[in-house]
Amino acid sequence: AFITTYRKGNYKRMQKQALTVNEAAEYSGIGRNTLRSLIGHGKIPVIQIGNKTIIRTETLDLFLATNEGKNLKNIHEVIAV
Repeated sequence: AFITTYRKGNYKRMQKQALTVNEAAEYSGIGRNTLRSLIGHGKIPVIQIGNKTIIRTETLDLFLATNEGKNLKNIHEVIAV
């Protein structure tokens, strides 16, 4: 996921380091409810800022690579990162 900033006539594109659950769902293709379930079961570590939950993109990429080929709806099959 990228963000574009504009400053003094220049556009700058930067990769986001962390995503909200909704952004992480869009980024990964995993449904929001499934992501929330995985987070709740401790399979994906998150950062809490008040009521806001964010997931580091590096963590999400590692989770996806580690669980490639697994059924993410079967919580017992999923490997935590």
